[in-house]
Amino acid sequence: MSCNPRPEGASGAPLRRTPGSRASKSIGILVQGGALGTVGSAMASKYLIVVLAILSSFAQVVIEASSWWSLGMNHMNPMNPVQMSEVYIIGAQPLCSQLAGLSQGQKKLCHLYQDHMQYIGEGAKTGIKECQYQFRHRRWNCSTVDNNSVFGRVMQIGSRETAFTYAVSAAGVVNAMSRACREGELSSCGCSRAARPKDLPRDWLWGGCGDNIEYGYRFAKEFVDARERERIYQKGSYESARILMNLHNNEAGRRTVYNLADVACKCHGVSGSCSLKTCWLQLADFRKVGDALKEKYDSAAAMKLNSRGKLVQVNSRFNTPTILDLVYIDPSPDYCVRNESTGSLGTQGRLCNKTSEGMDGCELMCCGRGYDQFKTVQTERCHCKFHWCCYVKCKKCTEIVDQFVCK
Repeated sequence: MSCNPRPEGASGAPLRRTPGSRASKSIGILVQGGALGTVGSAMASKYLIVVLAILSSFAQVVIEASSWWSLGMNHMNPMNPVQMSEVYIIGAQPLCSQLAGLSQGQKKLCHLYQDHMQYIGEGAKTGIKECQYQFRHRRWNCSTVDNNSVFGRVMQIGSRETAFTYAVSAAGVVNAMSRACREGELSSCGCSRAARPKDLPRDWLWGGCGDNIEYGYRFAKEFVDARERERIYQKGSYESARILMNLHNNEAGRRTVYNLADVACKCHGVSGSCSLKTCWLQLADFRKVGDALKEKYDSAAAMKLNSRGKLVQVNSRFNTPTILDLVYIDPSPDYCVRNESTGSLGTQGRLCNKTSEGMDGCELMCCGRGYDQFKTVQTERCHCKFHWCCYVKCKKCTEIVDQFVCK
């Protein structure tokens, strides 16, 4: 069985758009500019415009360097405010004020749904881990660099790697929120209320406590998209194209989780006769979601802005991408060499497979620079035996293996 999310607007009343921190900073600068303009000359006004443009660009870099993804990194810290139960006091504000990377709209949602934030963090962490698994044999391996930007400057480029990261992290939030509802962890949702599938046999019961994918999808959409929807931009600008790209890929990730959900059933009856079945809606294993998005990454569509301010394909001969496809607007940077400006960490020091002809092979991973060989000792469990009753006892075996790293 597959599920299709509700169309736009079905998630209830939309959030009121609020200006981001960039707009606030610009307003503050303009006020000062007005004061200077009363004293300065026309030449000073021209200099002020230049300074304003530079500061606005700097503010944009600061905004891009901080993301809600950092909740997934902070989740690993036991002192993370998301995990501290004492912050959940009625009317208390410390949780949301302590969380870095949230936009104004996301902070408002945080104040309204503080018990949701732990699962936003879990969703981000799930997305990050899945990204690192899917790209473990690639030159760009989804490395995290610090707690605030998480992936570093590389996310400022609208590449297909960025497209995948946005999609898989949005998918992670749907996954975590849907499961938290089922487990009774959230006050505003519970078990799934999905309608009984039409193709389910009549003698099978539709019940149990399914994953609440409807709620997970709607809340993830409100929270994850809030940053993009509240940003102020000029129509036809690069920033407007990037926002459209991010929103499209966020939705692709959410829809993938939704569409992969399926019916799970449990048998009832004497001695497991399965004379009766109870069925419910269940999320797919997140690895399956990651695999599906990785396929979309491989076939991602290159896009550009048209005169109407809409994203269209660079090559019109290809099929128009669907809501489930990933899109990008910039070519990928060179991931072979470390580059501070693009955020590439390079592949020097990365392990490679000498016998592989794929992307994990030394020839491709090392970008033709060659590789070094060294020996390492590996210890693993071996000669395991089952003992009645009921445990398994193993020995420890060590072996010396050859490993190869890129120069």
